[in-house]
Amino acid sequence: QVQLVESGGGSVQAGGSLRLSCAASGSPYSRLCMGWFRQAPGKEREEIAAISGIATATYSDSVKGRFTISKDNARNALYLQMNSLKPEDTAMYYCAARLPCGGGYNVWGQGTQVTVSS
Repeated sequence: QVQLVESGGGSVQAGGSLRLSCAASGSPYSRLCMGWFRQAPGKEREEIAAISGIATATYSDSVKGRFTISKDNARNALYLQMNSLKPEDTAMYYCAARLPCGGGYNVWGQGTQVTVSS
């Protein structure tokens, strides 16, 4: 019964920044392993960032050094800070959870659109 809802997407010029949020219900963030994915039209969904229950973060090569994943357990919120955005970052962005950690992602949000213009 875990539910995830993303927000914070929008349109931005290349070089700009956006901060995505993901609100969770049904389970505290302290008990979840979370990640951010994105999918551009005609392409497969790509995992770009993940964070463990002990706040260990990992990133894909495409966003490393530009994006930062974090979570606030008290507010049941997951974040993705995106800096130095490029047109190639244009995609639908999704947050997801793994229940249990170590398994596959099995809970997904509805997505939020990010569009980066040159």
